[in-house]
Parts: sequence; C-alpha cells; structure tokens
Amino acid sequence: MKKLTNIDQLEDHYITSPNRSVPAGAYWKEIDHINDHYEQFIQRSPFLILATHGENGLDCSPRGDPAGFVRVVSPKCIQIPDRRGNNRLDSLRNIVSNPSVALLFLVPNIGETIRVSGKAEIVVDEDLCKSFSIKGKAASSVISIAVEKAYFQCQKALVRSKLWAPEEHVEREDLPSTGSMVKRFAEMNQQDFDALSYDENYPQHMRKTIY
Repeated sequence: MKKLTNIDQLEDHYITSPNRSVPAGAYWKEIDHINDHYEQFIQRSPFLILATHGENGLDCSPRGDPAGFVRVVSPKCIQIPDRRGNNRLDSLRNIVSNPSVALLFLVPNIGETIRVSGKAEIVVDEDLCKSFSIKGKAASSVISIAVEKAYFQCQKALVRSKLWAPEEHVEREDLPSTGSMVKRFAEMNQQDFDALSYDENYPQHMRKTIY
C-alpha cells in the first residue's frame, strides 16, 4: 500500500501533478484578520465547530446560538459565549493548556464556510458574560480569540454532501435514540437506566436547561 510520508511526496501528489496546480485565489483569500465580507458570514452563522488541542489530546466541539452569537469585536478579535453544557470542559481545558484554536462557521443553506484560527483565552468578566445573556442567563464564560488566520472555503464539500438538501434529511427515528445510547453505557458500568422515560422526558428537560 503506497503512502505519503513526507511533504515532498504530498506536494508531488497533490500540487505538481497535471491539472492539480494551486489557484492563486486559494492563497489570496487567506488573511490575518476578519474583513467585512467574512464578518457578514460570521454574523449570519448560528453554528460553528471549535477545534482545540491540549494535554488530553484533540477535541472538536459544536457551538450554537441564534445567528450573531459570535461577536466580532474588531478585525483581530472575536468572542464566543460558553453556555451551559455537560461540564466535561474538554475544549476549555485544552485552551488553558494550549491556546491555539480553529473554528469552522456554517450558515444554513449556504455552501461556503469560514475558517478562523488564532489564540484563545477564557474570560469570566461579569459584565462581559452578562452582555451575552439569552433568556436572562449570562454566558458561563467568554472565549476571546485573537485572530491569526481567516479563510473562506468553497462550496464543494457541502454540495457533495447535500447537507442542506431537504430530501437528504434523516428522520430521527432512523438512528438510535439518545436514551438507548446512554443505556448501553450505563449497562457497561453496571447501572440501571430507563431509556424510554429518558427519551420521553428529554424535550421538556431540554427546554428547562438549554440556557
């Protein structure tokens, strides 16, 4: 099995092969700040994926709120509210030990995505956290990111995946329920767990605890 094990092999396979040259625009669109076009995408995004790397390894975490939840403080700074979760703190632990982060912003029904990377810090200033309040609940903390790179990704991946195509949407009952997944882990740990009651009560629990 042939493998690519060094940069020269990688570039020879992807870049110098016929018809695989890198378009100039692929480099032009990477900048060291958030410009006005990238800011418009970020302000319309209700969902992002946050990638971190710390002492316990890699983590990739979903973050979501109504569009505009990410604040573009300046071309070199964005802020993300941290909401109530499971308190594992995987991403936050990683940021404490290694501030390097990467973000991928998605906008519903839009093929392009925005990639941002930089250095993050966790801010717990009371007034700042309150400024991100939703339904009277302040953010638990704010992840403030000093932007180092920003880049927009073309539509190919989302077009190939048909992510936004309604006919490709999966019905929830076609996959294991949350309760059934939790039950398997509970049994592995020799714990009783009522999966049916969990699934029936979860929508109400979600409404009470989402913020």
